Amino acid sequence: MPIIEKDRFQENFQYFDKEVVLDIINIFLEEYPLRMNTIKTNIDQKDFDQLRFNAHSLKGVVANFIAPDVQNVARTMEMKGTNKDFSDIDELYSELKEKADVMVKELSELKKNYT
Repeated sequence: MPIIEKDRFQENFQYFDKEVVLDIINIFLEEYPLRMNTIKTNIDQKDFDQLRFNAHSLKGVVANFIAPDVQNVARTMEMKGTNKDFSDIDELYSELKEKADVMVKELSELKKNYT
């Protein structure tokens, strides 16, 4: 099942130059490993404030790509940081990583429409 709602993605970026869309995708793809490692570090260090901040940031970026499943998991992680609640956080991170990895693959495919 796709993670990115492709019709809404194309609608979201319909007025952008192809080069701009490519840049947005490429920047995310380049930053993705660091973003995920940073969130994992926040969890490992039990840094609630940074988890809240970094999950919020990821949620915002993912919203641009119309990937609600990833966005919802990031939102849940953000709330866990806000509430200083790390129950089930490792499972939640695994779910985030799994869904976001699929999103990354789909973005790589979508890039072909903009080259």
